Amino acid sequence: MMAKPGKATVQTITFPLEGEFIALNDLLKLAGVCDSGGAGKALVAAGEVSVDGAPESRKTAKIRAGQVVGLAGIEIRVVSA
Repeated sequence: MMAKPGKATVQTITFPLEGEFIALNDLLKLAGVCDSGGAGKALVAAGEVSVDGAPESRKTAKIRAGQVVGLAGIEIRVVSA
């Protein structure tokens, strides 16, 4: 199936959350988007990460089940484990 012109392809990752929340930088690391929590912090600091469609600048923002984290063609959907 071909992508429609003007539509970016988005990779969706489903992340099963085992606790009440996870810090944003840790989520980026555990979802395999970056190699370390420090790299996750750098992505957030650079303004490249959004939560539920809004830019997020807090590196350790509490991400809960039902939220969607996005960056550079990747969408991480957080679900209850």
